[in-house]
Amino acid sequence: METVIATTIIASTLMFCVAAFSTAFGFALLGGRYLDAAARQPEFANSLLTKMFIIAGLLDAISMISVGVGFYFVFANPFVALLQ
Repeated sequence: METVIATTIIASTLMFCVAAFSTAFGFALLGGRYLDAAARQPEFANSLLTKMFIIAGLLDAISMISVGVGFYFVFANPFVALLQ
């Protein structure tokens, strides 16, 4: 039983880390590409900014889903019930 709990905690921690790093990497790419595009064509900067914020919200939502599943595994571990 302790092995299942320890493995679940390690897996949840990995989910949190991957969500944080991938979101940070995604935001860095998104911001850099926005700055490149705005520098090339400044007249489209406002339109690109709106689209960038929409993509940023979707990017953040995917990582929050991973964090939610990780918290589900930590606090309501469904694998412990399979042992009994």
